[in-house]
Amino acid sequence: MSFRVVSIVLVVLNFAFAKAQPPTTQLPIKKDTVTTPEYFFIDGDSVSAIELDRVMLVQSLKFDSKYENIKYQILKRKVKKVWPYAKLAAERLTVLNERLDQLEYVNDKKRYTKAVQEYLEEELTADLKKFSTTDGNILIKLIHRQTGITAFELMKNLRNGWSAFWMNNTAKVFDLDLKAQFDPENEIQDFYIEDILINEFKNETLPEQESAISFDYFKGRANWNAYEDALPKSYDSINLANRAQRIKEYREKKAKERKKKNRKLARKKKRQAKRS
Repeated sequence: MSFRVVSIVLVVLNFAFAKAQPPTTQLPIKKDTVTTPEYFFIDGDSVSAIELDRVMLVQSLKFDSKYENIKYQILKRKVKKVWPYAKLAAERLTVLNERLDQLEYVNDKKRYTKAVQEYLEEELTADLKKFSTTDGNILIKLIHRQTGITAFELMKNLRNGWSAFWMNNTAKVFDLDLKAQFDPENEIQDFYIEDILINEFKNETLPEQESAISFDYFKGRANWNAYEDALPKSYDSINLANRAQRIKEYREKKAKERKKKNRKLARKKKRQAKRS
């Protein structure tokens, strides 16, 4: 990801994290340890009742399209990489009393914001440089899922709308839409993201966190079924051929870069040998 894209993502995380202060420690609440069990009577026998956690049973997606399955698997790797950052942003935003509102003076607010920004740049820049533009878009979507607020709104709340407008236009140059909302009911990629999260939570391969927005997963699944049914017969052959061509061009590009790098190293070693 380019430096400017990294800067945009850092700003988004900066406002998400700066929005709230760390949670205060809560003392445990004393509860009565004696409870009265509830019983049901079946055929004259009493059976104690227990309350179970709600469980959503979701069958794994079965793809008719090979290309869609490939897209899903690639997306899974990206979601697993990006999720911890969105989760961290949401954890900061769960605190009701916002840190900036507690600071009385403008200079204190500026110092606090600057300190958060410096911390994020120091701690996260190295990781974010490994993000692709697709990773950045997934992060923006997940921040909306976990906070209920778009990246654009986050910045608008802490800056003026004019600054947020220009930041959004800058992001568009790099195919990042800060106003993007997470909509798994209607957007196929968002539905894939939600399905990935549900399965990763179920398998305990990602730490679970509830969504801050409401949506109907099964409505999204029905939409996905209709989408797959409507794919043309040539969909896989065309897209798989295009994918193979992109992979070929990428490998050729990398091979040229390696050759160029090796030539530079060879010339450097030759100069060093002459000097010695």
